[in-house]
Amino acid sequence: MHWEKLLSLKRYGDTTKRLRIDQDETRLGFEVDFDRIIFSDSFRSLQDKTQVIPLSKTDFIHTRLTHSLEVSSVARSLGRIVGKQLLKKYPNLKEKGYQINDFGAIVAAAALAHDIGNPPFGHSGEKAIGEYFKTGNGSQFQSQLTKKQWQDIVDFEGNANGLQILTENREGVQGGLRLSYATLGAFMKYPKESLPKKPSKHIVDKKFGFFQSEKNAFMDVVNELGLSKLREDNDIAFNRHPLAFLVEAADDICYTIIDFEDGINLGLVEEDFALEYLIKLVKDTINTKKYYALTTKKDRLSYLRALAIGTLIQEAANIFIVHEEAILKGQFSHSLLDKSKYEAQINDIIKISIAKIYKSKEVVEKEIAGYHLISNLLDVFIIAKNKVFNNNPSNYDKLILRLLPEKYQTTKESLYDRILQICSFVSSLSDRAAILLHNKLKGMDF
Repeated sequence: MHWEKLLSLKRYGDTTKRLRIDQDETRLGFEVDFDRIIFSDSFRSLQDKTQVIPLSKTDFIHTRLTHSLEVSSVARSLGRIVGKQLLKKYPNLKEKGYQINDFGAIVAAAALAHDIGNPPFGHSGEKAIGEYFKTGNGSQFQSQLTKKQWQDIVDFEGNANGLQILTENREGVQGGLRLSYATLGAFMKYPKESLPKKPSKHIVDKKFGFFQSEKNAFMDVVNELGLSKLREDNDIAFNRHPLAFLVEAADDICYTIIDFEDGINLGLVEEDFALEYLIKLVKDTINTKKYYALTTKKDRLSYLRALAIGTLIQEAANIFIVHEEAILKGQFSHSLLDKSKYEAQINDIIKISIAKIYKSKEVVEKEIAGYHLISNLLDVFIIAKNKVFNNNPSNYDKLILRLLPEKYQTTKESLYDRILQICSFVSSLSDRAAILLHNKLKGMDF
């Protein structure tokens, strides 16, 4: 892979090549990507989607939106640090107009969008959608779909749904948000299709990154960027865009440290116990005199959080630079922080977060409710869509479909597209919007 191709400014529908040297420095193309994402309806809905605690009533717990903003901030720093080193190593990029901030802008925009396809109720929302088709009423459709179409929905994936949101063609809106292909490439953490499922321990094989409905758009981006194939077979799988490693690292840093901080603020993790673990992570950089001068636990926690994030940003950037040539050759198969000297400390924090936060009674109870709610919504809308397609809708079905936003009103020709359409609609709902709609359908909100 080659950096000049990887930094492509191309957008969907372009008929002429966009050159970096011709860009308006006051309105850089990669910065336009950030603006288009942050002003989109899909991004705004993240303000009421779960990050750690579903439907938390406290005002200091992160939502998907605040998490995404923080990940984007960390990603921008990572991109700039890496960009500075890459421009020294590849002076031809500078000659073509590329600057340090370009790398920061690409990674910041991709990171801003990294959760844009996630359904309500966190990762349990993805599982709930898949479970509806595996064991619920949706299982009846398996025989009518191809193996890869079926795998798309039984392993419904927020990353693939995110790519659909960013690239989907619909009447009057071609190419979705029309982001630069460099940003789309950095967004795609898992540039493969849903089958084969986890054929190796390579980081790309952990999940999948596009639905069959977006295969053409995916291949257009991959070919423009010159991503290398992961395997020589007929299934679609490519090595990551190098900057996708930075997006992933930014996400890993934020959920490791900030989810842990949320758990402390909620009282799910004991403060003294938690502070000890954070101190272990920053033992090489902590200013003990400054730390002990802080008089409240909240201030000490804030100091340690900032120091931990800064430490891990520098660590991830250094790992990237060390392995940059292997990454370009498609020979790097791990996340950056898997190679960190702080791996043990990071894993200790994650283990505590899993046990004390993600599996807490409060989280589990709300995830169970989310399973039931999402299953009911899928059932009602998929049945109505299929009845309309088959020209035998009841008056109730017609009324149901009037509740869909206008962009979901069109009835798709293929069963797969109709199912994905409803899955994407349900995914677009915020936690509270999903509850409100469910209650209306049950006659509970008059």
